[in-house]
Amino acid sequence: MEQKNGSSFTGFVLLGFSDRPQLELVLFVVLLIFYLFTLLGNTTIIALSHLDPHLQTPMYFFLSNLSFLDLCYTTSTVPQLLVHLRGTDKSISFGGCVAQMFVSLGLGCTECILLGVMAFDRYAAICRPLHYTVVMHPRLCALMASASWVIGFANSLLQTVLTFLVPRCGRNKIDHFLCEVPPLLKLACVDTTANESELFFLGVIILLIPVALITVSYGRIVRAVLRIKSSAGQRKAFGTCGSHITVVSLFYGTAIYAYLQPSNNYSQDQGKFVSLFYTIVTPMVNPVIYTLRNKDVTGAMRKVLCRDHDSR
Repeated sequence: MEQKNGSSFTGFVLLGFSDRPQLELVLFVVLLIFYLFTLLGNTTIIALSHLDPHLQTPMYFFLSNLSFLDLCYTTSTVPQLLVHLRGTDKSISFGGCVAQMFVSLGLGCTECILLGVMAFDRYAAICRPLHYTVVMHPRLCALMASASWVIGFANSLLQTVLTFLVPRCGRNKIDHFLCEVPPLLKLACVDTTANESELFFLGVIILLIPVALITVSYGRIVRAVLRIKSSAGQRKAFGTCGSHITVVSLFYGTAIYAYLQPSNNYSQDQGKFVSLFYTIVTPMVNPVIYTLRNKDVTGAMRKVLCRDHDSR
């Protein structure tokens, strides 16, 4: 691995998987394929939500926001990882590291909140069907989506500032493939207990408040569905929530493992593979989950494809 001159280089070296050179080529091929599928799947969801009038509802408005988030999130980290996997220079500038952490953390925090908002949308659709269009007014949907972005990036700004204020005494080798909070704190040459407490508090707020909203929403949804007389009606109601519950489980499971465990229990190797999961695997499978379990999306896809075939 190419070494930088310590007197002139003020950035960081992302060690990534350089201790497993035999794994780097395999990871490059797999991640490139996953990244292309992520771009294709999420772009398809966004395009269908705008092209098909039947999908221009609050649920698909939030779903297209989620797909855009996933596109941005993977693009903020994966292209650079692919370059590092095939090259000897693993460096990233100080400004690049700050920007990557701020953007990726901001998008991750935004997704936390957006998944909570999507749970409220499902609650309104199932528990207040007669008032759904009034409750989920387009202005309110736009306001909730905008608030998710603003709060997410505000939280990211605080966490990024707190992380980079920690003295590192010249240490610049990050044992990770991207700039994240836990591995950067490992570079500190001072006691980081206070910083970790503040960052843990911010993480709890951004993770557990949406989790509480999701729990309350689905608690009421379950009670409402169990009151439905027909089993077919129950299956239909649960079916509209199944995709969202699956996505929530994948996202929050990995996020809580990565950010809310004590630092003395943090395993660097496990952290890398958990980060790979929510950086590339989750954004790739989200469109698949929503497509396979949703007749509206598959129907819209067939109509667009048939329309394109007929135009020829």
